[in-house]
Amino acid sequence: MPLALFALAVMAFGVGTSEFAIMGLLPQVARGVGVSIPAAGGLITGYAAGVIVGAPLLTAASARLTRRATLLVVAALLVAGSVLSAIASGYGLLLVARVVAGVPQGALFGVGSVVAVRIVPPERRGSAMSIMFGGFTMANVAGVPLVTWLGQAAGWRATFWAIAALGALSGVGIAALVPRRLRPEGEAGLRSELATLRRPQVWLAMAVTTAGFGGVFASFTYVAPMMTDVAGFSASSMTVLLVIFGLGMATGNLLSGRYAGRRLMPSLYVFLAGLTVVLSVFVVTAHSKALAACTLFMLGLFGFATVPALQMRILDTAAGAPTLASALNLSAFNIANALGAFLGGTVISAGFGYTSPNAIGAVLAAAGLALAICSGKIDARAKAAIAR
Repeated sequence: MPLALFALAVMAFGVGTSEFAIMGLLPQVARGVGVSIPAAGGLITGYAAGVIVGAPLLTAASARLTRRATLLVVAALLVAGSVLSAIASGYGLLLVARVVAGVPQGALFGVGSVVAVRIVPPERRGSAMSIMFGGFTMANVAGVPLVTWLGQAAGWRATFWAIAALGALSGVGIAALVPRRLRPEGEAGLRSELATLRRPQVWLAMAVTTAGFGGVFASFTYVAPMMTDVAGFSASSMTVLLVIFGLGMATGNLLSGRYAGRRLMPSLYVFLAGLTVVLSVFVVTAHSKALAACTLFMLGLFGFATVPALQMRILDTAAGAPTLASALNLSAFNIANALGAFLGGTVISAGFGYTSPNAIGAVLAAAGLALAICSGKIDARAKAAIAR
């Protein structure tokens, strides 16, 4: 595989650590800035808002830049958002910092997804996508647990200083391994990119992403209080639990790379159906330490098996001009992030307890499955019409 794929994985590792680290420290952060846990969930929504806004804007603004230059901008913004988070004196500034930290994520995966599938043969695009997103999943296996441990040992601000260092390190990796003159040659211009947004299947694919992945974040946003207050784990156990979740993510990413590249839509149906079942049973299994840990692993597996598959789906529906649509799909992932965090916090605030976000997540995942089936049927009808 080209070394550029591994450079993308390094960058994804830094971005993934930045996005998910706060979830394992949500109670500590809430206490640190003097807000409730549901209110602190707004920091996750703020990060998502940064991605939602930054994905299309940064992707469009970087249209004339080399891929390497775009990715170095991503690294710089990751460092800036993390440093601002570390020095934030209150909730308001911390929220702004999380928005800044979220801005570059869409450009990374929007540009990176297109590069990944175009520098390998068509039959290896699933594996290429899996390698790039593998950095993101490894962030949850190694990066997030380590910075969570650091935050518990040295204070949550130390976590953001560590993430800033990761951002700087990932920038060095991009500078060293991504070719200087890697441009979007042969790809469509911005006008053609915008024209792809007229295709109903592009919007339907993004709707699948929003609903299906929203189910993951409805649950995972509140994993720390659910595991400590309901399952009975100690706060210090969160590092191990996040490793378990990350191992599930890594397993799901490998499965997606193996199967989604061959049979994309059937694989997506299976992943979303599995996610629906896992979230449904999590309402009950969250009351047992052993079962809660097992279910958390399965949440990581089915939740993140959907990621490469959903990204490949958007590349297929936006064939010919995929860069902007790919970035917008990252916005859809983070609308899912914001939607899941908001709905999960809403049911907790309404008094339904820390397991109730799992039920909301199951409904969202089922909606994503229904939308995916609808999209697949539209494709089948179109192919049948062409055959006639």
